[in-house]
Parts: sequence; structure tokens; C-alpha cells
Amino acid sequence: QVQLVESGGGLVQPGGSLRLSCTASGFTFSRYAMYWYRQAPGKERELVATITSAGRSTNYADSVKGRFTISRDNVKNTVYLQMNSLKPDETDVYYCNGDQTTQPFYGYWGQGTQVTVTS
Repeated sequence: QVQLVESGGGLVQPGGSLRLSCTASGFTFSRYAMYWYRQAPGKERELVATITSAGRSTNYADSVKGRFTISRDNVKNTVYLQMNSLKPDETDVYYCNGDQTTQPFYGYWGQGTQVTVTS
């Protein structure tokens, strides 16, 4: 079954950078678009970035455009999120996933990785 393992989070100062990774297993990774989301306690989960299956097209939330970059390695079954110029209000748990409306991702969420932006 689907397994997505996020890593790379941590503590960073405002203006700093982090690179998140998400390693996938249990499905044919190269067939699916992938997404990064984030969620703070008590808030709705927010879609941050999207990348198509072959990695040729990406899309970003307006709030992160120009600062975040999503990429993928279909040999390593891994999707990445490079985050630059981080802000304190981007302190969230970050999750990767596929299309939640379809199998094999429907109803699945990994453990996420905590990003804390603070001075």
C-alpha cells in the first residue's frame, strides 16, 4: 500500500532555508502528480505546491511563489520542496501526497515533517 515518508524539517531562523524530502513506496511513483501541503494546529490544510508526474510542470500557492521550488526524482521515488526566505507564519507540519480524491492516495496521510521558523 501507499507509504510516504517526509523528512528534512527542523528549526530555522526567519529568512532561512530548508529542503524537504518525501520518499514514496507502494505505488508506481512516476505515474502520479505529487503535492506538498502544510497545516498548522487548528487550521485547514493548505496546498503549497504541485508537480506533474514527469516533473515538467509545477504550480505554487501565491504565498510561496518565487521562494519555494518543488522537484522530483522518479528514479529515487522522491519529491522535494526547497523552501527559501522562510517566514515565522510558515511554521507548520508539511506533508506530501498524491491526489486525495483518487486511489491509491484516498484517505492516506503520512506523518509529515515539522518546520519551525523562529528567531
